[in-house]
Amino acid sequence: MPVGWLASRPIFAKIMNQARKLPLIGGGIVVALAVSYLLLPAQVQVEREIHIDAPRATVFALVNDFRQYNKWSNWLDDDPNARLEFAGAERGAGAIMQWSGNIVGQGRQEITASVPFDAVTTEIRQGSEHRARTAFQLTDADGGTQLRWSFDASFGMNPLRRFLGLMLDDIVLEDFDAGLNNLKALAESLPRGDFSDLNIEKVAVEAGDIALLPVSSVPTPGKIAAALGDAYFDVLRFMDQHALQQAGSPMSISRGYSGSEILFDAGIPVHGVTAAHPRAGPGVRIARTYGGSVIRVKHVGSYRSLAATHDKIAAYLAALGIERNGDAWESYVSDPARVAEADILTYVYYPIR
Repeated sequence: MPVGWLASRPIFAKIMNQARKLPLIGGGIVVALAVSYLLLPAQVQVEREIHIDAPRATVFALVNDFRQYNKWSNWLDDDPNARLEFAGAERGAGAIMQWSGNIVGQGRQEITASVPFDAVTTEIRQGSEHRARTAFQLTDADGGTQLRWSFDASFGMNPLRRFLGLMLDDIVLEDFDAGLNNLKALAESLPRGDFSDLNIEKVAVEAGDIALLPVSSVPTPGKIAAALGDAYFDVLRFMDQHALQQAGSPMSISRGYSGSEILFDAGIPVHGVTAAHPRAGPGVRIARTYGGSVIRVKHVGSYRSLAATHDKIAAYLAALGIERNGDAWESYVSDPARVAEADILTYVYYPIR
């Protein structure tokens, strides 16, 4: 649903659909309504809460991105001719969604405030005169997330809309509950990892030459470190033999698994490559690194905690609906022989589409 209120269709459209079902009102009642409508509330609030067994960062990602709403809402099912357009920021404050359709009418929703992992606020405009405000509030609770979803509608001077505002809670109850339950199911199905502490950047990297050697190892930190150490010695010997200069930090590129062993390439970026250098074979060879968009995560600390960082990145990509575009790699910036373990710097890269 559009964040905050569109659970099965825009609320003003739904209210007016309800209005069309009302019987004709007698003249005397019309007069009474005309006299008393100013006593009816012009502002109405609906609020619901739900507990979601998922990290707050995951739930926040799902309500902070208009492009994610169809994953937990079926509001467009009521209008197969509805069209959506997105503008402004990719997500968060400044993100805009506009819709038009036979049933849902025309409307616009903008995220006006976004506090990472705590709150999202939006403003909705339906037609030229109707406005509403929604808010998501997220708090930690029982190992998961407590989500409070509020909707504040303005009914202006229209007496019929003010009257129907009294029934707003009953009208949208089913839709609110359906949307929240769908959101809960989706969040709980995603990889579990609290990525709120990750230092994440979206950058573009250039392709370059690399001398690399395929390696396999039992997937434990000690065995992987030993396999990498041996492989880098072989790569350095190759570089000396072929008069190649180091052009960047040592890397390891994940290639998957073979049985119980992890497969990866140990590599060092190089300058000075010619057509004579080998580009195939079981030993050290020359290849090209990935070039394009990546998610880059700054990891500071022991290599032993890198697996947890990868788990968090997987949760981040899944929650934001970001598609991978190749094998991940690690770039070992620090020399562990010269830097304290707590200060070791590693960059983790994930190619994305």
